Amino acid sequence: MRIYISSIPIGNYDKALTFYTEVLGFVKKRDNEMAHGIRFITLVSPEDPDGPELLLEPNANYRGIKALRDALAEDGIPITSFAVEDVQKEYERLQALGVKFTQKPMSAGGWKSAVFDDTNGNLIEIAEVPEP
Repeated sequence: MRIYISSIPIGNYDKALTFYTEVLGFVKKRDNEMAHGIRFITLVSPEDPDGPELLLEPNANYRGIKALRDALAEDGIPITSFAVEDVQKEYERLQALGVKFTQKPMSAGGWKSAVFDDTNGNLIEIAEVPEP
């Protein structure tokens, strides 16, 4: 068994696609039109194009997802985490692009991380992942 797709709730395809590709640097792998204007859009890391895919899931306003996202954001908890080589360097790059951080880079328990708002109502963590 392996991870194939992990989803992130979004409210607007174009806004999310622009942010995740042009700002974060992910690459669009799939963009299939489904019924009733629904699209199946997945992104991958340019460093691992055959690796796990991130699905831009258009369910941000579904009551259960909305309640979860609101609670996580209120408590400052990220909905997911992306690995980076250097948190400080990525923080500076993203901040220069206008990304709003809710947590500046910090170290705790051998991890370095920072948290930002993805413009779609999700808090996202970037982390330097220590070797096991």
